[in-house]
Amino acid sequence: MDKKEVTIYDIARQLGLSPSTISKGLKGHPTISQKTQRKIAATAESMGYRFNTFAANLRKNRTNTIGLIVPRLNSLFVSQVIAGIEKATNDAGYNLIISQSLEHMEKEVRNVKTMLSNRVDGLLVSLAEDTANFDHFNIFKEKSIPLLFFDRVPFGHDFPSVSINNEVAGYQVARHLIEQGAKKLVHITGNQLRNVYADRCAGFQRAIEEAGLPFTEEQLIISELSEAAGIAAASTIIDLKADGVFVSNDVCAASLMNEVQRRGFKVPGDILFAGFNNDMISRNVFPPLTTVDYPGFEMGELAAKSMLSHLNNQSDINLTENIIIKSSLVVRQSSMRG
Repeated sequence: MDKKEVTIYDIARQLGLSPSTISKGLKGHPTISQKTQRKIAATAESMGYRFNTFAANLRKNRTNTIGLIVPRLNSLFVSQVIAGIEKATNDAGYNLIISQSLEHMEKEVRNVKTMLSNRVDGLLVSLAEDTANFDHFNIFKEKSIPLLFFDRVPFGHDFPSVSINNEVAGYQVARHLIEQGAKKLVHITGNQLRNVYADRCAGFQRAIEEAGLPFTEEQLIISELSEAAGIAAASTIIDLKADGVFVSNDVCAASLMNEVQRRGFKVPGDILFAGFNNDMISRNVFPPLTTVDYPGFEMGELAAKSMLSHLNNQSDINLTENIIIKSSLVVRQSSMRG
């Protein structure tokens, strides 16, 4: 059988001191002499005492835990965001509970309930691909638990968020391809329920309209943006006689670019390519891929710091508008002619 958990009352009996003295001594209270503190600490260690942080935090109505829900963990961008969040929470002495929705709203709903059950002090969320409504987050508002979205944020809601200006980023990519001579542009994107894809698409179309170039529905390809989806899109790109392609992530862009080259087309000679995120693959594929630098680490760190600032009464997160961080176009050989 497991041994009974050692309590401060056991230590008090062992040393002939009051439980309150033991409690203060373990916390380093100035009213307890250094000699007594050392004696208490040594006895606690020898008896196998473990300080119950969870119980102590519950008494303060605080668990010092932040919840985090992401669409998936097998993404370089998401891992960078998590690294930024972990740095900020760790520096502040907070714990982090991480879960993934696997791109499904149903799983996201379960994750939200789990976070609530774990009494997180605040919740950071990047939405699943197919999340169509946000009712499952209302419980956090009702219980006055701060909630902050990042990257994939809700349309038309007053939830605070951290993101880039995806419309401007999409516009910059398309404008660059047009300036390099592209006349028939195709955009490969994700589920238009998500702001990141819908906004990039809107910027892409704005640049085409300004340039007076034709645009039809067949020039917009909605896919899962995977490596396989990139390879599968090659035939469509070739059939459309596209000479400029903007893909909404680098993995899909790189696989598509490799496939059209395998079929005998030259990049950038025949087709210009650009991706998004500035993942490692964008620098290691040939030719190097033009992309948008999306500062994931900085986004995660800023989101976490905003949450922590609110929890520590340094700011009111509920009054914070959408925080926009800067992204930048990184031009490489895949989109440069001449």
